[in-house]
Amino acid sequence: MKSDTRTRARLRLDERLQTLQPIDQFRAPPKGWVRALRDALGMTGAQLGARIGVRPQTIESIEMSEAAGTIKLNTLRRAAEALDCTLVYALVPNSSLQAVVEARARKIAIRELQRVAHTMRLEAQGTENADFEARVQAYIRDNLSERDLWNET
Repeated sequence: MKSDTRTRARLRLDERLQTLQPIDQFRAPPKGWVRALRDALGMTGAQLGARIGVRPQTIESIEMSEAAGTIKLNTLRRAAEALDCTLVYALVPNSSLQAVVEARARKIAIRELQRVAHTMRLEAQGTENADFEARVQAYIRDNLSERDLWNET
């Protein structure tokens, strides 16, 4: 695979995202962050509504939609500001981005090499499995670009 610049950028992003692990520390409370913070501050729904400029019933709706996972980011940002908070939004990969790219490249290479090996066996020209890993690495290096990894086939 090529693209040294993209690899370096991916590794830098992996480093930044590593500080967010373990992700469990950011799991929302059962009733959502808005309700948890409002309760912790001793603020009523009417008081929060006044700070945002909405009715108390709207605050209840905001809290319910956050707990259900259907809240809009803009609405959550407004609630955060009214609670003197900063909304932090991130997508945190389950493993490193580098590992995701390498696993995807490996999957494609194995699929393609197995297809060729099958055809060769049908023609009684089978290859040995001993050097399979070396062929996988060579295929990745010589035939795959990062942009090709995400095409659905």
